[in-house]
Amino acid sequence: MKTELHHGDCLDVLAQMDSDSISAIVTDPPYGLSFMGKGWDYQVPSVAIWEQCLRVLKPGGHLLAFAGTRTQHRMCVNIEDAGFAIRDMIAWVYGSGFPKSRNIGDGWGTALMPALEPITVARKFFSGTVAGNVLEHGTGAINIDGCRVVANDLPSACKGTGWAAQDKKNAEQGFRPNAYYEGQNGVEYIPNQLGRWPANLIHDGSDEVTQLFPQTTSGQLKTKSKASGWSGDGGKVEWTGANGDSGSAARFFYTAKASKDDRDKGNTHPTVKPTDLMAYLCRLVTPVGGIVLDPFMGSGTTGKAALSEGFSFIGIERDPEYYAICESRFDGAQIGLALAV
Repeated sequence: MKTELHHGDCLDVLAQMDSDSISAIVTDPPYGLSFMGKGWDYQVPSVAIWEQCLRVLKPGGHLLAFAGTRTQHRMCVNIEDAGFAIRDMIAWVYGSGFPKSRNIGDGWGTALMPALEPITVARKFFSGTVAGNVLEHGTGAINIDGCRVVANDLPSACKGTGWAAQDKKNAEQGFRPNAYYEGQNGVEYIPNQLGRWPANLIHDGSDEVTQLFPQTTSGQLKTKSKASGWSGDGGKVEWTGANGDSGSAARFFYTAKASKDDRDKGNTHPTVKPTDLMAYLCRLVTPVGGIVLDPFMGSGTTGKAALSEGFSFIGIERDPEYYAICESRFDGAQIGLALAV
């Protein structure tokens, strides 16, 4: 693993980097909201910046970029105009927002409480198939198994004796589905033991968030007739809640919680993200042994997260105060050219 820090304008630094050299870009760029009167937050990144990001990414490499809800459209359009293919949007949901609303009187105000930040998921175009691109460059796919949501509701009474027909077919084709077993009580359902399929929603696990989700019960699927078994041809099934668990449906989504370590070494950046969240995002789109780039490094949380996952990291930051924090957090890192801001 290597860590390389650059103090300067990202457009200048990116121009000096090799093409097709970066595995993934995970970044929390300026939102263009004039946050706290900070000069760096008056505009979203330009098309020219995203074009340079596209150039340095390997074919099929992913970009994950946070945005504000009011300026997400500007951020996404600039990314797309630079040549990226927009693949999805991940919602980062949290319960720590504070409404910045003007009190008009009689119960009227001017703003909602912020509780969500969108993350644009984009990918660099490539030729050929995804499988072929992964073999050649290591990029183009996302790490499903490495980012599954741990399931705590495996039915204890499921003692299947073999794969159901459809699951045998899926397994032969390389899929990892939830398992339908031909058990002694008919067809029984067991969630994939690696966890649930990752979703395009991540939350902080706070009470404010989990209470917004409905209460649900997880359990087993069984055929109505014990003798009928499972034929894999769309036979009728019914849901039973036995031997499962219940609670907020928030448990179906990945939870990234902030910790006191996120403010280590005097980290005073006003928009720092949980390290756990950034680690998950790095893991989702970066191949083993890959390089993560953050062109808007801030106080370096993405870099700390990338290194914790075993990736190399290249970060760029032009603000001298935040860059100094990065140097203290990445003691011994390779320092790049100090370009003029």
